[in-house]
Amino acid sequence: MSTATGTKIVVTGATGNVGTSLVRLLAEDPDVDSVRGLARRVPDLGPERVRWSEVDLASEQADLVTEFEGADAVVHLAWAFQPTHDPVATWRTNVLGSIRVFEAVAAAEVPTLVHASSVGAYSPGPEDHAVDESWPTHGWPDAAYTREKAYLERTLDAYEYEHPGVRVVRMRPAFLFKRESASEQRRIFGGRFLPGPLIRPELLPFLPDIPGLRVQALHTDDAARAYQLALQSDVRGAFNLAADPPLDAAVLGELLGSRPVRMPRTAARSAIAAAWGLRLLPASPHLFDAVLRLPLMDCTRAQTELAWRPQRTATEVMEEFLHGVQEGAGAPTAPLQGRKVG
Repeated sequence: MSTATGTKIVVTGATGNVGTSLVRLLAEDPDVDSVRGLARRVPDLGPERVRWSEVDLASEQADLVTEFEGADAVVHLAWAFQPTHDPVATWRTNVLGSIRVFEAVAAAEVPTLVHASSVGAYSPGPEDHAVDESWPTHGWPDAAYTREKAYLERTLDAYEYEHPGVRVVRMRPAFLFKRESASEQRRIFGGRFLPGPLIRPELLPFLPDIPGLRVQALHTDDAARAYQLALQSDVRGAFNLAADPPLDAAVLGELLGSRPVRMPRTAARSAIAAAWGLRLLPASPHLFDAVLRLPLMDCTRAQTELAWRPQRTATEVMEEFLHGVQEGAGAPTAPLQGRKVG
């Protein structure tokens, strides 16, 4: 879909980490006539030319067809990370809710669907090279997040076969951060009461160096730009999105001024499992297992077909995010509400 005057875009999960960045970009795009943001709790304020609808994708009563009627594209970003102790609840929102979105796109005859997949959808990968979009997407079955992302990849395989008239784009970004998402992500992964000011170089002389722990990161605004380019281009299929360099203990140690200290996987997992079992830590040991197996992604396709390149390095992203955690940064939406603890 090449955008033109009169284009109407609907964004689910519009008040979240990626949603707020994408809605802002689309609201500033002169070729986009209107943006409708769907969220469980709509904000009091927002960019001009954006209309809001209160919609809970977990509800069977949600009238998504009406919300999507007349749209030129639907960008599906909505996702629930918690409660990690209740995988049925996240399955209801993430998987069944996504299927409702896909079916409503077809019923409303929306020509374009852009879906937020993830690096988490990928099967365990090699350690010696990055993988492109052809790498298998079976996830890691023991973690709810990766299991749900992988399941939706299979759902979309069948969906594209059944609805060839819908242009389906799957974005597979690395871990996404920005200053405004700091408080939300601290709550999601570190817990509501983790003091952000503790993440300071003088208080972290040592940094655990866990064998195999190496991930990619990307600024949320750079990811949103890729979504915008996908809406403007006549592309289909999957796109890897990540910035360099990959983050490991050495890179993070240099960023924080901390000395990496080798820590066995089993010790790290045991500590996480104990804290999660006591409900002191929201991030589960199953997610830890999945992260250790994530492949590095090759982003050549996004660079060549979308003319996309990240504007910030992964270290710049993490530096901005860590400052945001220390300051309790956020944004005026329910998911991104800022809060400084400690």
